[in-house]
Amino acid sequence: MGPGPRTARRYAALLTALLAILCGLVATPAATAAAPGAATAPRAAATPQAAAGTFRNPLNTGPDPYMTFWNGSYYLTTTQGGSIRMWRSSSLGTLLEADPITVWTDTDSSRNQHIWAPEFYRFNERWYLYYTADDGVDDHHRIYVLESDRDDPAGPYHFKSRLTPPNHRADFAIDPSVLTLNGRLYLAYSGINQYQHNGINIAPMSNPYTVSGNAVAFNAAGGCPEVREGAEFLYRNGRTWMTYSTCDTGKPDYQVWMMSLPDGADPLVPGNWTQHTGAVFSRADDHGVFGPGHHAFFRSPDGTEDWIVYHAKTTSVNTYTDRTTRAQKISWRADGSPDLGRPLAMGATQDLPSGDPGAGTYWINDDARSSGAGTVAYTGTWNSGTGCATQCFWSDDHWSDRAGNTATFSFTGTRIALLSVRDTGNGIAALSIDGGTEQRVDFYGAIRTGETLQYLSPRLPYGRHTLRVRVTGEHNAQSGASFVSVDRAEVYTR
Repeated sequence: MGPGPRTARRYAALLTALLAILCGLVATPAATAAAPGAATAPRAAATPQAAAGTFRNPLNTGPDPYMTFWNGSYYLTTTQGGSIRMWRSSSLGTLLEADPITVWTDTDSSRNQHIWAPEFYRFNERWYLYYTADDGVDDHHRIYVLESDRDDPAGPYHFKSRLTPPNHRADFAIDPSVLTLNGRLYLAYSGINQYQHNGINIAPMSNPYTVSGNAVAFNAAGGCPEVREGAEFLYRNGRTWMTYSTCDTGKPDYQVWMMSLPDGADPLVPGNWTQHTGAVFSRADDHGVFGPGHHAFFRSPDGTEDWIVYHAKTTSVNTYTDRTTRAQKISWRADGSPDLGRPLAMGATQDLPSGDPGAGTYWINDDARSSGAGTVAYTGTWNSGTGCATQCFWSDDHWSDRAGNTATFSFTGTRIALLSVRDTGNGIAALSIDGGTEQRVDFYGAIRTGETLQYLSPRLPYGRHTLRVRVTGEHNAQSGASFVSVDRAEVYTR
């Protein structure tokens, strides 16, 4: 696109933003560019709307989430490794069953592997998608940015540039995010500095795809020595808050720490930032949540609430598997600082964000309790109990290794998801919808994890349906037994 249309868009964006400021409707800190994933002070004209329903985590089976609500839909990305995928849904509660959109693959062998942590921002009616990738060697991770062809977060995108501070041209770099402050842009990322191999760095940008100066290193506190990564930003009442994740992401102690910057201060001067003491978001063993971090912030559809989206695990084992995307509302303290709260249990029922049109979902528990028109019935003898505690929905599940035993969910809706425990002693189940062709699903896991998505049905005509889970009595070579676990079903009605 030539300089004429781009300049015209910039002037139009400036005029629109200035008019909005006069009306008291702008909540972002930059006049020329809005980062929709960044939570800010509620708009003066916004009125909270009653919650239209409830939802339960997880929102996605991937880690490193970034999300925003724009033009009537939530858009979510997570780390997929070989491509960049995006999920789009009108309600938070239906993201888990949304179909992925592949928005980027790359044939350049220098940057088409280990694609991690994509984030997307809207500047001047175009979307810019930031990510890190390598050639197969971890230390060759570098940061890249794509530009959308139109005003749509789902693209299509074209490659724009590599983002490299002059003082770190040949250095490891991951987890890009964008700080927007006083009309200027800054690239925040995790990379080599004098404090960590994965340390927080911030560099100035002259536009969304150009780094214009050296990166500044931050000696950020964190409780663990090895990692400072995934910086994100909140803006409220003249202050900027930088939150970031610490400790190795495989550890159960992966957690979030925080700094703040006063209004008007230069973000490239580390001494201008005030370090908050202690973690602000960390493991909650009593809720079965471990390693919460690599997060982002988003606004409710009506702009009155701030939310965090993050990944966490249901196991205390040091592992990079089982990291799933979750979300919950945050609040603000009297001193103006954000209160991220404590991570909620995986299946905790929450109100949808204010202004969310409603998911049309309900749950069915393994003991036949349901929040909607659903139930479950068993044939054969099944074990049941509360031994799985926080790893299970309502702290209970059913399990059996007897071939031929069945659990049949009856539900009214359009789709059903089955979540339950994976374990080293689990085997293979045969699942079928409405008595149709069976699909074999292996419930085995090398590490025991709770409320794991085992199966998502095809979309069905709205009406009454059944999902039958049949124990086959078989297991793979790594498993020590053939148990099949039944815990929670999530039903979708739209």
